[in-house]
Amino acid sequence: MSNTAAIKPFRIDVPQARLDDLADRLRRTVWPQELPGVADAYGVPNQRVRELAEYWLESFDWRALEAKLNSYPQFTTEIEGEDIHFLHIRSERADATPVILTHGWPGSILEYLDVIEPLTAPASDADPAFHLVIPSVPGFGFSGPTRSTGWSRYRTAHAWVELMDRLGYEQYGAIGNDGGSMISPEMGRIAPDKVIGVHVTQLFSFPSGDPAEMADLSEEDMAGLAILQWFHENKMAFNMLHSQQPQTLAFALADSPVGLLGWNSQLFGESLDADFIIGNVAIYWLTGTAGSSIRFYYEDAHTAEHPQGPTTVPTALAMFKGDFQSIRRFAERDHKNIVRWNSYDATSVHGGGSNDAAGHYAAHEAPEVLIADIREFFAQLG
Repeated sequence: MSNTAAIKPFRIDVPQARLDDLADRLRRTVWPQELPGVADAYGVPNQRVRELAEYWLESFDWRALEAKLNSYPQFTTEIEGEDIHFLHIRSERADATPVILTHGWPGSILEYLDVIEPLTAPASDADPAFHLVIPSVPGFGFSGPTRSTGWSRYRTAHAWVELMDRLGYEQYGAIGNDGGSMISPEMGRIAPDKVIGVHVTQLFSFPSGDPAEMADLSEEDMAGLAILQWFHENKMAFNMLHSQQPQTLAFALADSPVGLLGWNSQLFGESLDADFIIGNVAIYWLTGTAGSSIRFYYEDAHTAEHPQGPTTVPTALAMFKGDFQSIRRFAERDHKNIVRWNSYDATSVHGGGSNDAAGHYAAHEAPEVLIADIREFFAQLG
């Protein structure tokens, strides 16, 4: 194995000076003026960010989270000039299936911590077991900041296939959420002989503009489109800015932890626990990847790589009603081998109002539900 292909053990050890600087910045926050009585109509309100910032400063324990992450085997390897970080937890079961689990923005590897033990060491021998590879997406957390351009979903998918090859896995599954739900199907497109199945929590397929696609849609599908329309009209500003001017925004995110907290918290539901929210934001802050992570959107919007035709590997969807609602008619246009399609009620993850998006971080919010769906899908594949 060449030096560039070497897999090296990794351990997180944030210098205390970085934590002291963070605390000082939090104490010296300059808060924006806010109009009275507007709630969240203009964006994330002061009260929510103040409460989270106070928790970050007074209660959040980075060293405890650092120790928890360090309790899992972690590694880095260089792929196409970038240092890729990943957890690699092997099951003791001889019949375990390798899978790679991919997060999105503003999430991180923290999304999957709650599923590690039940997937690698299920209580029942009747349940399938898995070897888990949980990488940080290039430019995110400990896989960044990136030093090169072009890290779209497609380039990342190629890198993940290379990563699994280096780990010696000849066949494996791909699991994803958010950005990971875009990367994982592309792995199946790139390596259909290696990827035995793709399990995602969203299938991001949209109307093509053909009026025939809209004919006779069910009431459920029309309701899903209404949710999508609401999100587009009220919450999509981040996507536009990331896709067009990530560097302009990066100045604020790199200089102010509360600026980063306010920006990222717009997509952390109100029912999520503060430790999960702050843990994710802290990883971005302490690794200096607030700016490089949002470049993923720019690269995706400007890539010249546009694969033609649908994916063909077996695909499973487990979506939650508080989250993005996939429309099967559109999804089957883009993915020709959807073998499971399950929708879970948001009440199972203590959903709140329209700004909550309960279930988007299903591996953390409803791990038992997601684990059961993953087990059933891979058992179905045999």
